[in-house]
Amino acid sequence: MDAPARHLRLLTETIAAVNSTLDLEEVLALVARKVAEALDTEACFVYLYDEAADELVLRATHGTAVEAMTRRPKMRPGEGITGSAAAERAPIMIPAQAHLDPRFKGFQNLAEDQYESILAVPILAREKLAGALNVRTVAPREFTQDEIDLLLAIAAQVAQTIQHAKLYSDAQQRVVELEALARISEAVSESLYLEESLEAIVRTTVDAVGATGAALVLEDGKIAWPEGRAGSQAVRLPLRWKGRQIGELVCDRDTPFTDQERALLSSIAHQAAVALEHSRAVMRGVLAQEIHHRVKNNLQTVASLLRLQARSADAGDPRKALDDSANRILAIAAVHEVLTERRHDDVELSELLDRLRAMLVQGLGSAKRIDAELEPISLAGNRATALALVFSELFQNALEHGGEAIRIELGRDPRTRSVRLSITDDGPGVAEVPPGTGLSIVDALVRDELRGTLDLQSNGGLRVEVSFPA
Repeated sequence: MDAPARHLRLLTETIAAVNSTLDLEEVLALVARKVAEALDTEACFVYLYDEAADELVLRATHGTAVEAMTRRPKMRPGEGITGSAAAERAPIMIPAQAHLDPRFKGFQNLAEDQYESILAVPILAREKLAGALNVRTVAPREFTQDEIDLLLAIAAQVAQTIQHAKLYSDAQQRVVELEALARISEAVSESLYLEESLEAIVRTTVDAVGATGAALVLEDGKIAWPEGRAGSQAVRLPLRWKGRQIGELVCDRDTPFTDQERALLSSIAHQAAVALEHSRAVMRGVLAQEIHHRVKNNLQTVASLLRLQARSADAGDPRKALDDSANRILAIAAVHEVLTERRHDDVELSELLDRLRAMLVQGLGSAKRIDAELEPISLAGNRATALALVFSELFQNALEHGGEAIRIELGRDPRTRSVRLSITDDGPGVAEVPPGTGLSIVDALVRDELRGTLDLQSNGGLRVEVSFPA
């Protein structure tokens, strides 16, 4: 077979091989191997042009394993023999002692000086630089013009294949990015719990860019969700909502982040900001609903107490009736205040009774000696409201009608597992207990709201005990 026919066959076979896949790494590896075989050379080096960095980066080799290199060789167009071919957009052939050429550029991890000859050509896609490649031989060799033309033809066809592979690679990367953003959006929209949303965002971030670790840092400096470990390279992206920074997305890796990866992380940071505000809005809505529910119930209780006061047969002194109603409303307000401060549905009774005691003593201007022994006991908000009203009525009665000393006790009965509240004074006893509205309210609340019992004992004073299931 004559040389032109053989070269045509080699060209056809090489192009068919490199067009058999769209995976960029496979394409480049096939180019290096097939070109070396087509021209019967010991080595082939394929460089791709990074336009953003204005660098030629070694991406594939035949004769030397590029994967084993700790750092990929890079050169600017015009540097080295291959860089000169790229800059001049023309082939360069040196038949012997190529390493002595003044344009030669050596790399510590690339043993090019073992080769005598070199033929380097640019890879051009529609006159635009896409890369460069060279073939090397150990023995001196004068490449013929036909061989130079063959390598130029292969490079021209390879340029198109590389462009297609790059487009395919970019498309695959976009799919990965869109899938990552879709997973984050799904987690944000489906979960009402902030912690679940943040966990999904951070884990997806690590997977999407192959990070060693990531974390979301809130505006107060608190790390909301850390994952993995720190790396030598880190990127911090602000979480912005309506022009205000509400946190940061921190991502770590041992290798630098590309512009494309930074763009993806920026999109993830935006999703994280949406997740934060979404969860906060949900919580504000839940809190508003809970407050509305509590206020409505408290207002209904106030209305019931006022109706009971209005129907009472002993409502002779309007001022006294108003003062009593005001104290009952303040008792309800005290429960609401404790619930708001603690931000959950249980009320610490010892704290509540201390507040009510101070409020009533100050309101009545009493100078009586008061002794209190209160165990730490929690009670649900609606039952705590009932107990606050019961305590206010009984304690106010002791302040107004009892003797000089009052003792308050709150504790659990270990036998019955019930809660007991007792108020004892050294006054005249049961005979002086007014049988009016206050006692009716206490009796109704203990029976209907607390599901408990009310007991009055007179023995050198008055002891009132309320017992109800914990």
